Amino acid sequence: MTDSVEAQDSSYAAARLRLLTQEAQSGPPRRAALAALTDQWLAALATSAAEATGTGGFALLAVGGYGRGELSPRSDLDLVLLHDNEKSVAALADRLWYPVWDLGLALDHSVRTPAEALKAAAEDLKVQLGLLDARHLAGDPALTSALRGSVLADWRNQAPKRLPALHEMCQERAERQGELSYLLEPDLKEARGGLRDATALRAVAASWLADAPREGLEAARTTLLDTRDALHLATGRATDRLALQEQDQVADALGLLDADALLRQVYEAARRIAYASDVTWREVGRVLRSRQQRPRRRGLLGRGRTSPAGHAPERVPLADGVVEQEGEAVLALAAKPDRDPLLPLRAAAAAAQAGLPLSLHAVRRLAAAAPPLPVPWPAEAREQLVTLLGAGEATVQVWEALEAEGLITRLLPDWDRVRCRPQRNAVHRFTVDRHLVETAVRASELTRRVGRPDLLLTAALLHDIGKGWPGDHSEAGEVIARDVATQIGFNPADATTLALLVRHHLLLIDTATRRDLDDPETVRSVAETVRDTSTLELLAALTEADALATGPAAWSTWRASLLADLVDRVAGALDSGALPRAADRDPTAEEERLAIEAARTGGPVLALHAQAEPEPEGDAQEEALGVELILAVPDRPGLVALAAGVLALHRLTVRAADLRSFDPIGEGPIGLLTWRVSAEYGALPEAARLRADLARAFDGALDIEARLAEREAAYPRRRGITPPPPRVTVAPGGTSQTATVLEVRAHDAPGLLHRIGLALAGTAVTIRSARISTLGANAVDAFYVVGKDGSPLPPARAAEVARQVEKALR
Repeated sequence: MTDSVEAQDSSYAAARLRLLTQEAQSGPPRRAALAALTDQWLAALATSAAEATGTGGFALLAVGGYGRGELSPRSDLDLVLLHDNEKSVAALADRLWYPVWDLGLALDHSVRTPAEALKAAAEDLKVQLGLLDARHLAGDPALTSALRGSVLADWRNQAPKRLPALHEMCQERAERQGELSYLLEPDLKEARGGLRDATALRAVAASWLADAPREGLEAARTTLLDTRDALHLATGRATDRLALQEQDQVADALGLLDADALLRQVYEAARRIAYASDVTWREVGRVLRSRQQRPRRRGLLGRGRTSPAGHAPERVPLADGVVEQEGEAVLALAAKPDRDPLLPLRAAAAAAQAGLPLSLHAVRRLAAAAPPLPVPWPAEAREQLVTLLGAGEATVQVWEALEAEGLITRLLPDWDRVRCRPQRNAVHRFTVDRHLVETAVRASELTRRVGRPDLLLTAALLHDIGKGWPGDHSEAGEVIARDVATQIGFNPADATTLALLVRHHLLLIDTATRRDLDDPETVRSVAETVRDTSTLELLAALTEADALATGPAAWSTWRASLLADLVDRVAGALDSGALPRAADRDPTAEEERLAIEAARTGGPVLALHAQAEPEPEGDAQEEALGVELILAVPDRPGLVALAAGVLALHRLTVRAADLRSFDPIGEGPIGLLTWRVSAEYGALPEAARLRADLARAFDGALDIEARLAEREAAYPRRRGITPPPPRVTVAPGGTSQTATVLEVRAHDAPGLLHRIGLALAGTAVTIRSARISTLGANAVDAFYVVGKDGSPLPPARAAEVARQVEKALR
């Protein structure tokens, strides 16, 4: 008998070696063949051992990866010897385990009765997960079948308790091991998006509570398994960590060009698994919450009866065609994605600003149905992209959802070259594409420092876009950035600024850390490159965001101080005056007609006009979105607050505005407000209703504050993301000789302009004119104010007004 067993062992060892050295067979077929070969050997070994020991009531089970029939070259053999209190089981176990050890194979084994196995599974989640994949190898199949049935039944019955524990285990593992799709030496099994997460998704599916999105998931898992196979063969060890020194050899074994191609393939697979995990765990949470909230009224309704169907889930509007439902952003019932090319960006921006994930169903519906955007993009599409980028950390999960369904590369084809591209630099903690998104996240915190947050956020997204091309990435990126800027609808001047920011995104930090700042030539060369203070402030913010997104080693107090010193010196060498002067143009014929009518009637007069796209040479801050509303009304204190409050009541978003005052017939000043507005969602209000509410507001018959408060109480808004705090500053001297210029930079929100107007009115200053701009989710407003004597405010008074307005907005 001993000779027969030894012959079986030798035969198995030789067959195993042949199988692992056959280059023609790899991947799933080899894993399955290795599992089948091992099954035959262990089954024969168990039969011989049972005969020798006289053991009858036993079963040998493969569990874990071996139970799934997936054996990598150096995988452990996960085995459970099940018995029904057989006294001879110890001898049987010795005859099973020692031949395995003698061949040098790793073994994870246990010997248990069915009751002991169930108890171990109840106490140890890892044991239970392994038994979910239990597969019969030898002995009494009834023992295996009974145990499998009990384990599955317990798993499904205890799912409301066990699944949260499994989720917590996955999260803790991710915190320890990091994100597989960003690591230069990833652990293919333990890191987030690795094989452990794929196994967890199988367990969730087995619970019958939820299931993972299947598209591409099996292919992603296969990619990681194939990579691990090649790694085992290259190292001769049972390792799951893809170390740098093995990557070229593993890539060659898989028929890939180089280690970078290998990492990109691994990263793609990991992202698919990580995204599927995110979607699945959200669904698990939704199902468990719905079970907890379900009314339990069986006692009242009679035995065997359940409560009537509950109300449909609440759907809270977020944007036109987008609503919140059960903690996700979904498409509204009336949305028509096949007719609305802007809907993908609008849905993404609304979801990110609300701090919500974009539902899987919504993303897939948009990917399948939404028509392509025209080139150049409409102004609203660009605004929605900027709004998405300005949402901070909430941008990441929405961006990943769009990427998973191919929407990002459809919107921005150049993105494909940087997607999942590794950065072989210890300073960088992310792939190129994730670094770009992370830079936009960091830039969103700095938008109060710049006059053009839209250019800052877009430059953050594009600054390393050239890394997918040969040569210097800054030079390549300059060309790409200009093309992308033109594609998404920026005018030529803004496209030039974006190209400059991308080309010189390393200029300030390299100069600050490597050049003598006391040398006038150093400051002069930087000043000649950036050309004006507006570009300088953008480049400074981009530099900081880039460094923060790179990693801790790229930013420090020392680097920050050097950068600030350089920026101050360069700013001093440039002409001051970042704000434009108020436009002193003559009123148009229509504006004059409306002003005369307002002067004669003493009430508001308005006109609504649909707006076309701006001319290519137009000012980016003057581009029209939605419709133009021209309002003429006798000037009075609080005019801006009253008018803006009425617009907020009608759910109109102010994209841009211009306020001037003049006397058309010599009977008193008329305030002329030119607004560019769009409906928050739904249709625009009728002009007659708008005019009636404006008249009531100016007469004091409409309590705007109370109406806004009632609407908020009846239909409270989601808190959403936490944006940077508002910033109110006094513009430097030289921006206006006839008024003090206050610049307000804040997160756009319904009623923001109304609150600013109230705050200014509370300081007893007069708004002589204003320039209102909404760039993405950021408002950048300039108010030209004077004191009671009609003169600019003294510096101390101006600073106090700025502080009071900022305090009111906070």
